[in-house]
Amino acid sequence: MTAPLMTLTWTDHITGHQGFLVVDRLVRGVASGGLRMREGCTLDEVTGLARGMTMKEALHYHPEGRYIPLGGAKGGIDCDPQDAAAYGLLVRYLRAMRPYIESFWTMGEDLGLTQDLVDRAAVEAGLVSSIQAVYPLLDDEATARRRLADAFEVEVDGIGLDELVGGCGVAESVLAALDRAGMPYAGTRVAVQGLGTMGGATARFLTRAGLSVVAVADIKGTIGNPAGLDVDSLLAARDAYGTVDRSALRPADRELPGDAWLSTEAEVLVPAAVSYAIDTVNQRQIGARWIVEAANMPVLAEAEELLAARGVTVLPDVVVNSGTNAWWWWTLFGDIGADADEAFAYTRRSMRALIDQMLARAEADGTTPRAAAHAIVADRLPVIAERFGWYN
Repeated sequence: MTAPLMTLTWTDHITGHQGFLVVDRLVRGVASGGLRMREGCTLDEVTGLARGMTMKEALHYHPEGRYIPLGGAKGGIDCDPQDAAAYGLLVRYLRAMRPYIESFWTMGEDLGLTQDLVDRAAVEAGLVSSIQAVYPLLDDEATARRRLADAFEVEVDGIGLDELVGGCGVAESVLAALDRAGMPYAGTRVAVQGLGTMGGATARFLTRAGLSVVAVADIKGTIGNPAGLDVDSLLAARDAYGTVDRSALRPADRELPGDAWLSTEAEVLVPAAVSYAIDTVNQRQIGARWIVEAANMPVLAEAEELLAARGVTVLPDVVVNSGTNAWWWWTLFGDIGADADEAFAYTRRSMRALIDQMLARAEADGTTPRAAAHAIVADRLPVIAERFGWYN
């Protein structure tokens, strides 16, 4: 792939914090990708995330679908989202990025932010919507916007559909890998890093499929129980940042060090929090058979090489966590309605097809799932470019 179309660094005149916008490429004049806020966020990180968004969009291209892929982009702000100055900083960033959001960057929540917060800040910054750049591509804008708004109002067991679809996609990725390996769901153990939107929903769907979540990690440390954790209770006891109130733990649950999730006896690890969580040093602690990347870029490339050499399979983020982004567009463009059962069924079918295709390609080519995903994207991008055009 080529260099990004646009790279922008912004410095806040009040706090001195920096923000970034990277547009990897435009398809039909528009790029899609969320905005993250975390202390230590860098331009290189945002650049990698923008490239990943281009891949996610291409992977979900179906010629018969109403949703046609967009280009890839990403935004980032270097600030602790719990900082007292964070919200004002977010508003000023969006105000500075307003011309791009109005013209070609469709964005939403990512790490450190919620969609409600993004929406509120977007209004304060003078924007119609965080995804208004895509509106000219819709056949019936009013109906499409109403359908998406209705979908955001749907709840399942008190949890918003928008929070659940991504975890549904991650969980289906795990189940597809187990099915290909002939592994039963019952008795398969899972450790999850991060119990926020993605990690929490993933844990919820996996336990309902019959797997046992034996460890979860948050900012306070790891909670473990070899017999299985009560995921629903932990989800009910977490705050807005995914931190679990320890008073909700059962007598058999144990509080462990923060990195204990890595070495937990489990077949599946799901890093669902920060980027770069698994490096060349701590990968030695991992005894799991699969690492399923619910977070963006949680496994360093060098660590993945070492893991592959000892038989650990990494299912890459560009496939595994692509369900949330795709759900937005499936709903907005009208492939699905504002219905939870329809959304979950569509997500499961799409994600399973992608995982099966990726793993079959990896087996045929004798390579890793990530390399296979890149190969699939390389096959699709020329088709998308010929049909719709892009700028990069």
